[in-house]
Amino acid sequence: MEWDKKSFIRGKDFVATMASLASAGFGVMAALAWNEAIKAFVTEYIRGPGGKITSLFVYAIIVTTIAVLVVNSLAKITERLGGEKKL
Repeated sequence: MEWDKKSFIRGKDFVATMASLASAGFGVMAALAWNEAIKAFVTEYIRGPGGKITSLFVYAIIVTTIAVLVVNSLAKITERLGGEKKL
């Protein structure tokens, strides 16, 4: 049987793609879990006289802060590994 470099590369690409998709899927699951946890925290401890609007703004600020920190961290890691900085 002859070794086919193109098939080998395609196989590696397939595995890399599947790993990326699985990672993204688990990332979405984790994000949804954190979403619910933050909502419960804000509802339980921050909802006060302002009611629902205040808790929604606090929730939005918390989620935005976490998103910015994660995206910046990922961009730095990608840059250190020699990847393209897209942000």
